[in-house]
Amino acid sequence: MGSAEIASGYVNRMIERESRGWGDTSNAMARLQTRYGLPFWTLNHLRTKRAKSIDATLFQRIRAAYLDMCERQIAHLRHELDLEKEVNPDALMEDFESEASELLAKVREAKKTAKRTKTGT
Repeated sequence: MGSAEIASGYVNRMIERESRGWGDTSNAMARLQTRYGLPFWTLNHLRTKRAKSIDATLFQRIRAAYLDMCERQIAHLRHELDLEKEVNPDALMEDFESEASELLAKVREAKKTAKRTKTGT
């Protein structure tokens, strides 16, 4: 699988998560452009699989954005688990919390690795 295909997968998953429903694709891409500094038309070309190749630097930026979005989702999940514990203090949530913490650590490590690769350190 080439880097353009991988980047297309990242972009499509980010758009899917950012979208607020049917017909919000363009708005979702605009929000991703604003949040991560990714060019709108590049996102669109990757989304529609028109891009056959991608610059290594842009690929790393897209991957970093994807990992950031994953980190945000995990933080949101942990918040939801905290709310559930408040509503239902008897629920055994330790396993969920532990797995969410482990997943968050893995994503943060991947982000560090991506930054090192990007800066060459």
